[in-house]
Amino acid sequence: MIYSMTAFGRGVLRTEELDVTVEVRSVNNRFLDCTIKLPRAYSFLEEKIKGYISSRKVTRGKVEVFVGIDNHSADGAAAKLTLDKEYARAYIEALNELGETFGLTNDITLMRVAANRDIFRTEKAEHDEEKDWQMLLPVLEEAMDMFVAARAAEGAKIEKDIRGKIAGIEALTPEIAALSEQDTVSRKEKLEERIRKLLGDEGIVPDEGRLLTECAIFADKIAIDEELVRLASHFSAFYEILDLGGAAGRKLDFLLQEINRETNTIGSKCSNLSISRKVVDIKSELEKIREQIQNIE
Repeated sequence: MIYSMTAFGRGVLRTEELDVTVEVRSVNNRFLDCTIKLPRAYSFLEEKIKGYISSRKVTRGKVEVFVGIDNHSADGAAAKLTLDKEYARAYIEALNELGETFGLTNDITLMRVAANRDIFRTEKAEHDEEKDWQMLLPVLEEAMDMFVAARAAEGAKIEKDIRGKIAGIEALTPEIAALSEQDTVSRKEKLEERIRKLLGDEGIVPDEGRLLTECAIFADKIAIDEELVRLASHFSAFYEILDLGGAAGRKLDFLLQEINRETNTIGSKCSNLSISRKVVDIKSELEKIREQIQNIE
């Protein structure tokens, strides 16, 4: 199965004590780039979440996980804020001394003093890490189930489209082969005729053996049999990768470059207008496939 890198999943838990929400979304990216956004009090769960995502065989994409946890229980406060009275007293005395020493207007107010955050102490609530993880895990699983299903559904659509386009390109190759064979014979005959005329104008009798050899060499240079054979091999490999599934994006992208290279060679060898048009059609379809492959994991 082929997976898309673009997807979204959501999980929710609502109880008298807890409101937990997990959202997972991803977009295209060359590698796996996973960002976890958690309430600060639960930041210790970040590595566990990343490990779980990797266990679900997510290997590429820019993945963002948003976790919201609202604890209504009496012991659920994330942190306790207290006043450092000794520091606050020393700070206010220092301000008063500053005003007296330099003759400054004393405009000390509650909010001005509170602007100095060092007068407060934050006592973090203790957490049972394993308990918190077991609380979050079912919600994360729900979000990931939706996320993976969305990746699979979108991947199936992309795969169907790609298969159709490759089959269309493959169907053009026998037509190109037939046109190329006709073109090769025609160009060979024209070359032979031209050489005979040029030699005849100079009163030279051509060496039939040498003439045939040179024309055969020319015909071999403009023949595209090898390119067509390699294309057939690439098409077969392309289908095999699709059938195998999994993280196929990079393999398909590389193979598409090879198909494009053989197509370019065919276009450079052939002067037949009909072949040139078919080459343009193939390159147009290859570009569409390339865009689709960028969405594949």
